[in-house]
Amino acid sequence: MKIQKAGYHGIYFPEWNLCLDGYHPDAKFNFVSHAHADHMPRNRKAKVHATGATVELMRQRGFAGEAITLKFGEWVESDSYRFRLFPAGHILGSAMLYLESEEGSLLYTGDYRTPPSPASEGFEAPKNVDYLITEATFALPIYKWKSHDVLADQVRGFASNSLDEGYTPVFLGYNLGKAQELMHLLAPLGHPMMIHGAGYKLCSVYTRHGFDLGNFTAYNHDTCEGNILIAPSSALSNGFASNVPKKRIAYCSGWAANESRRTQLTVDKLIPLSDHLDFFELIRFCEKLSPKKVYITHTPNPDVVRHYLDELGIENGYLDLERETED
Repeated sequence: MKIQKAGYHGIYFPEWNLCLDGYHPDAKFNFVSHAHADHMPRNRKAKVHATGATVELMRQRGFAGEAITLKFGEWVESDSYRFRLFPAGHILGSAMLYLESEEGSLLYTGDYRTPPSPASEGFEAPKNVDYLITEATFALPIYKWKSHDVLADQVRGFASNSLDEGYTPVFLGYNLGKAQELMHLLAPLGHPMMIHGAGYKLCSVYTRHGFDLGNFTAYNHDTCEGNILIAPSSALSNGFASNVPKKRIAYCSGWAANESRRTQLTVDKLIPLSDHLDFFELIRFCEKLSPKKVYITHTPNPDVVRHYLDELGIENGYLDLERETED
């Protein structure tokens, strides 16, 4: 199985003319797993294949090329292989590609999360595969997530306690995926929310797909005090909520498992709410699928994951692709 790098970060299989999360002019299929910038093709006028929700989100983010929409579970036939998509649980529209050919079966995960984000289509995977290409964003045993119920309680508790004590709660999370998951978790409180403008335009896709994001409007600097505010970390340096004298800030990310982030970002609370699976779920997933070989991508350092896979007797290698995390 020949694997080549395609452009900035994609993977290209020349024998199949198949490109994953990138763009190659010779590819019959350029598959995009989800709409985060590090998985979209740099060529915004490329012809791509993706789920309907991913295409909608890509359009909102400036993609102007031809898009062929695919449904979960629907087989797509080619001359030497066929493939279908499984829901990845990462963000709305995120998909894993499962392929069958004479060389064996392959699963490409893109970014994924199990247990899945409640603001996604869920998570499903084949029972076993011959080859697995998996991300390993959180590739150390320090990354072990609490249950989703516990994390949801932390999110709602931070908002309610801050409001009860006269503070405006600010949640820091990426504009696509994390922001909408936070809103979905906060919706039961019924309190008005304001979301950063770049994230606001993406919310309509989520609501069209049936996700309750609560009582929200676009962020307004003059009237934001007293609302629940949601923005990316970068917004703070650009004056987001700078006029609010009493505010409390929660940083929501898998990287919040590192206590050093509290002082780096000057925040009041760290909530390790990730849209990726943790280290132990990653190892369990590899063990469950029992592939002939695992290829690791999108990781700061693959050494610990490779050690654990070696201990399990699973052959593995590292695909050194440039990465740009959006967790």
